[in-house]
Amino acid sequence: MDDTGAGDGDRPGLDIDIDTLLDRTGFDPETSVLTRRQAEVLLLRERGVRQTTIADHIGTSRANVSSIEASARANVEKARETVAFAEALSAPVRVEVDVGTDLYDVPKLVYDACDEAGVKVNHTAPDLMKAVSDAAGEAVQGREVRDAILVGVTSSGNVRVRRSAEQDG
Repeated sequence: MDDTGAGDGDRPGLDIDIDTLLDRTGFDPETSVLTRRQAEVLLLRERGVRQTTIADHIGTSRANVSSIEASARANVEKARETVAFAEALSAPVRVEVDVGTDLYDVPKLVYDACDEAGVKVNHTAPDLMKAVSDAAGEAVQGREVRDAILVGVTSSGNVRVRRSAEQDG
């Protein structure tokens, strides 16, 4: 990745107005799970700026920038997980798919539950199987559901998939 620009005057090595870009992207440190420093590092990394250049820019080590970036990415993933959990809670259709279920049986389970709730799914059966398999990760191997999953369908027909809680046994 190349560094960007030659400099912006008082901050050598960068030709990026971080404050303006953070404002444009809607970053609000009062409501974000990211600290301002984490947001700055992510913003610069997403624009191809090397960690060493960021370190020079903010007056710290490359290792510290790496740590800030890792923490920021972990916080973003936690936020995504929180949103997925909240969506699953509020979804009008929730289908629990048990261990051992054939992936090919999942569309019928979901469609039947949606019909009962009067919700239209935005996926064909093959697309729904792919969406479930992709979102479930290792919980689905081939055609077999290996870990219990929860398929939620929002009132607008969007599908959300989550692994169910760990099960004993």
